[in-house]
Amino acid sequence: MYSRIIRNDISKSKLITLTTAIFVAAAAMLVSLAAILIVNLSGALDTLMTQAQTPHFMQMHSGDVDTERLTTFAEQNSNVDQFQVLEFLNMDGSQIRLGAHSLVNSVQDNGFSTQSEKFDYLLDLDGQIIDISDGELYVPINYLKDQTVGVGDKAVIGGKEFTVTGFLRDSQMNSMLSSSKRFLISKNDYDEIKNLGSVEYLIEFRLKDLSALGAFETAYAAAGLEANGPTITYPLFKMINALSDGIMIAVILLVSALVVAIAFLCIRFTLLAKIEDDYREIGVMKALGLRVSDIRKLYLAKYAAIAAVGSILGFALSFLFKGKLLENIRLYMGESENASFATALGVIGVLLVFLAILAYVNGVLRRFRTISAAEAVRFGISRDKSTGAKRFCLHRNRLLNTNVFLGIKDVLARKRLYATMLVVLVFSVFIMIVPQNLHNTIASSSFIQYMGIGSYDLRLDIQQTDHLSEKAAEIVRVMSTDPAITQYAALTTKTFKIKTEKGTEENIKVELGDHSVFPIEYSKGRVPVAEDEIALSVLNADELGKKVGDAIILVIKGQETQFTVSGIYSDITNGGKTAKAIFKDDAADVMWYVICVELVNAAHIDETIAKYADSYAYAKVSGIDEFVAQTFGSTISSVRQASHVSIAVALIIAVLVTLLFMKMLIAKDRYSIAVMKALGHTDSDITVQYISRSVFILIAGIVLGTLLANTLGERLAGAMISSFGASTFHFAVNPLSAYLLNPLLMIGSVLIATILGSLGAGRIQISDNIKE
Repeated sequence: MYSRIIRNDISKSKLITLTTAIFVAAAAMLVSLAAILIVNLSGALDTLMTQAQTPHFMQMHSGDVDTERLTTFAEQNSNVDQFQVLEFLNMDGSQIRLGAHSLVNSVQDNGFSTQSEKFDYLLDLDGQIIDISDGELYVPINYLKDQTVGVGDKAVIGGKEFTVTGFLRDSQMNSMLSSSKRFLISKNDYDEIKNLGSVEYLIEFRLKDLSALGAFETAYAAAGLEANGPTITYPLFKMINALSDGIMIAVILLVSALVVAIAFLCIRFTLLAKIEDDYREIGVMKALGLRVSDIRKLYLAKYAAIAAVGSILGFALSFLFKGKLLENIRLYMGESENASFATALGVIGVLLVFLAILAYVNGVLRRFRTISAAEAVRFGISRDKSTGAKRFCLHRNRLLNTNVFLGIKDVLARKRLYATMLVVLVFSVFIMIVPQNLHNTIASSSFIQYMGIGSYDLRLDIQQTDHLSEKAAEIVRVMSTDPAITQYAALTTKTFKIKTEKGTEENIKVELGDHSVFPIEYSKGRVPVAEDEIALSVLNADELGKKVGDAIILVIKGQETQFTVSGIYSDITNGGKTAKAIFKDDAADVMWYVICVELVNAAHIDETIAKYADSYAYAKVSGIDEFVAQTFGSTISSVRQASHVSIAVALIIAVLVTLLFMKMLIAKDRYSIAVMKALGHTDSDITVQYISRSVFILIAGIVLGTLLANTLGERLAGAMISSFGASTFHFAVNPLSAYLLNPLLMIGSVLIATILGSLGAGRIQISDNIKE
């Protein structure tokens, strides 16, 4: 019996059934996709790091290395399982040509390594440890991603020709957020080109127990071992590798949560519309003595069937789209060993959506108890009570067209009825704006403030070369007389020891120089202006338990010196653990120089870059926009894709919901429409009234949705960004898209849907709907 009733009911309400199934499918698909992507990302990352045997602790170091002292330390430290020192031959991009492309403009530190013998292996695209022969070159995977070079192409490194044999996965340096990229060559080839670059050492340890990592870091710093370079640990390797795809998955999670909420609201729409259509029949069934539970089962069976079909369709669609979304994860990390578990979790997610829909439908159907059989049989529609707009009277109207006025008055009179539509439009605007604002933010030049960098036009990075200070001073002398430059600042990064609250010593990287020239935005406090002041990055301040005004002790030239924390700032570079100060020091080794430059005319930036790049081959010269683009390129691309999909999803939701709402409203207003027609209102008058209602709700939805996106949306994005070292996050809004193009797209979509949905009013006959 139920199957026959369901088939007959579906055949009579194809649009409502189809729309409901679409929303259930969309909700199920997004929930399934989010579950599948999270498990695959986590599993693929774990697989990559297990296959490569990623170091638990890695200290990059420029300068001489005392291997015997390091070996002794490793043997005496009970936490150490394995230890090695690898060489990384850093070469200027101008000496590297891949196919037809030179890396002269690359902001990455491109270098060459041989295959490790113990751990930290470089893997091929099948996840196997690469065994390389003379004359062969394996290239970092990002140069495959941007189509710089292909397998079989020729590469010229410092005048020596190689054949690109394949691409490598590097568990340390896969991500564009890693400033270095390793190429793999044979030991013989490495020895042949070694004198063409500068050697940087990768001092690596794997521990017996990863939970002892903090204690090991402290022991390494206390031993005074080599530390002239960034320190990176296993958790940071994982975070950097997961970041690009993680942000995309976070956006999908946000959109899926909102779509699930919208799906429930839309099911409410369709259910209420169906109840309005069947109002008289429900009254007749109650009058005949059918129990409410029996009537409810009829509707619940139908929606269970729709939810089942929608859930199965959504799960199938998740498999259709997951391949595209998993492409980047598979390329950079390989296949996940948890693929079967991901599918199972996707099934569980879809099942939860199905059960939640049934519970929700059952709750909505409780309103059958309040339906009066006599009223339903007599009027054939529910009788709403107006709850507002008593002062909004037609005879006082002087500004608005009569039909527009009546449309707005109806919205104000039946606020509860229109509230659901308003909430859906607010969510739709939120879905449209937040991913777009996130993309605009990380793609904008202002994003450098979250990298601990001030606002300037170009930068020169000097590292991996002899006589760093003399070379930096030479560039500064030239800049002081360059008429194309407005101002500049030379900043030096050095490593010092810091005394912790426990009395132990740790290493801290401090950037020295005049930070007031190109100030950054501080989340708390201000730039250091006195020699006894220091500013800390967010992660450093959190780890050290320091706030503005607190004292910290650095060991400088063997003496303990007290500093006051003047400010705390965002920084997502160098592991997010940096500091800024202005004191002078000529004892500690220089890690690197950064010379920041502001031009008289930023339009001439290419000429200035070419001029300094040609004159100072040892310096890496890059425009700040190019620096951000190359560092966050893959992340920007992932979020751009998510933002485009979000816009499409938001518009589809707005159109479908508006169609459903208009159908429900016209079914509910059959009596009122018949009365208006009897009084002489034309079909176009009634259409204008319904358009006025939609536009009024839409304007309120756009305003509230935009406000919510720029407040709650900004906080959600900020919470995600702050997890890797940023704070005081603010959206960089594109006014043209956020306040003009997006609203126009939404208004156009909703207007078209309203016009199509209100066509049903023209088919309402006076004689069929006015009985008294």
